[in-house]
Amino acid sequence: MGISCRNFKPDKLIRIGICCTFVLNVVLIVYAHFACAQSASVHIRINQVGHLPDDAKVAIAFSNIPLKGKFDVIDAQGKAVWSGNIKASTAPGYDSHDHYYTLDFSSVKQAGQYRLRLTRSKAVSAAFRIDASAYGSYHEDLLLFMRQQRCGYNPWFDETCHEKDGRAMGGPMPDSTYVDVRGGWHDAGDQLKYLITGSNATARMFLAYQLFPEKFADQVNALGQEGANGIPDVLDEAKWGLDWIHRLHPQPGQLFHQVADDRDHIGFKLPSYDQSDYGWGKNSYRVAYYATGEPQGLGWYQSQATGIANLAGRSAAAMALGYQVWEKNHYDPAYSLKTFLAAIDLYTMAKVQEGYQQGNSYGAPYRYNEDTWTDDMEWAATELFIATGDQRYLTDAKHYAELAGTVSWIERDTTAHYQHYPFLNIAHYRLYPLVDDDFKKKLAGYYKAGIEQTLKRANSTVFQYGVPFIWCSNNLAVDLALQILLYEKMTGDRQYHRYALAIRDWLLGCNPWGTSMFTNIPRDGVYPVDVHTSTWALTKREVPGGLVDGPIYRAIFDKLLGLTLTKPDALAEFQNSYVVYHNDIGDYSTNEPTMDGTACAVMLLAWFAAEQ
Repeated sequence: MGISCRNFKPDKLIRIGICCTFVLNVVLIVYAHFACAQSASVHIRINQVGHLPDDAKVAIAFSNIPLKGKFDVIDAQGKAVWSGNIKASTAPGYDSHDHYYTLDFSSVKQAGQYRLRLTRSKAVSAAFRIDASAYGSYHEDLLLFMRQQRCGYNPWFDETCHEKDGRAMGGPMPDSTYVDVRGGWHDAGDQLKYLITGSNATARMFLAYQLFPEKFADQVNALGQEGANGIPDVLDEAKWGLDWIHRLHPQPGQLFHQVADDRDHIGFKLPSYDQSDYGWGKNSYRVAYYATGEPQGLGWYQSQATGIANLAGRSAAAMALGYQVWEKNHYDPAYSLKTFLAAIDLYTMAKVQEGYQQGNSYGAPYRYNEDTWTDDMEWAATELFIATGDQRYLTDAKHYAELAGTVSWIERDTTAHYQHYPFLNIAHYRLYPLVDDDFKKKLAGYYKAGIEQTLKRANSTVFQYGVPFIWCSNNLAVDLALQILLYEKMTGDRQYHRYALAIRDWLLGCNPWGTSMFTNIPRDGVYPVDVHTSTWALTKREVPGGLVDGPIYRAIFDKLLGLTLTKPDALAEFQNSYVVYHNDIGDYSTNEPTMDGTACAVMLLAWFAAEQ
């Protein structure tokens, strides 16, 4: 029916127009509100650093509402350059949200800066790069964190600390005898020093250089000050650890393994004025524990021990690696010889006292509970064979390799703190090219069996993450990813490569909390800021490159002593009854950077970095 012009009144048209406009505005407001709410309730997790062009590229989306449709890869101008389907995951997340999806954009290989955008909800991911040089020099940032951990002269603070380390306990000399055990690295946010972790950190940085010598720059001198010295910075840092091991091994047949204990834990303090008191006054001498191979403890708690082969063996491996690098590069013949002789003596000590020595505590039950040693002896014997060509070392290495086999944290959902340390038996990789084909198959089989075991755990979650959430889970993740990559390098078998990338991506933001696990990486991304360190607590200066402990089982978190969050949990929406992570200085269990985890991660990030 038409409208008669005779009956039409202008004021009626105006009233109709106003009503229509009002209704339209209400509809638009409701739609916009719904769209914004829907977008806000959808979360996209992605590796914030990015991907190499040929990488498998997978992000995870999750929400409490079902998602359908497509997602776009958009460039820096917001233009869609590729579209893919949102795929519902058959594997669950960690129960904080109802629906989980995978966003696979592996087909995108063109270099550029991108984001992901869901076409219906309009949710947008963090920015990331696709580029052959996406990883730039992030591995060098980790060395900056290591320099900040230095004990003695510290270039980050431009000050010296702990110049009176230490007073001997348990050795052949009278107790409280002064011994020069200055140097090394503070272990984490505290200021203890352990040979358990220091020996591994030293050796792993030497190996990172041997694998990728072309990827490391020379920008600082031996003291960590600006200015090249003709030696790659990773070797300057590794030598800092080597120098300390020399001090812990003051003469043949002697070895110290720990400086200070949990009497250190009296609150945040700058290392140059350490108010802890070990009986000689504040900011004075600290205890230096001798490696006796027997249970130790000056306070309530006693460590366990059956020998010293884990410490002496791993230190011998570090010394032998240092000798290989220094000798090949003709840096310092006298130092090379000293290091070579120390490697042989430490290995001899280890064979005399096979077994393990643990870390010592004083007033708290927490310590490094390492109880393995055959892997360290395999490593030491292998490096000594490489250094000398002496067949006796190769025979020993094969013997210890078979004893070590697949022994690892891998087969267990929980372990004591650092029980199976180091978290990667890298000796299998080092021994592999030195043995016949049958033995090669055996060594590769050890790695493969471990990888397959963790896949059972990984396949149960959309994030494809096969690491148990025990204390320092990030350290385990780094070493699992390296085990896969080293297995590939040994065998050429790349069937697990996508799995290694999923672990790498988790560490850089593709996890429930959407944060990188390295401080200041990427520099414009989401990363741990409120970390459990004195440096942050007292100076508010961010130190790039530190790998934090990482998520832990809630069952562990709820039982930890002296742990109190300092502010409302900004990540509360993503916590659950199974696993937690907090970007909070009060959480020493998940947000404290560790020296040894960072040192091991140098190799992982260098693996993906471009040549200098």
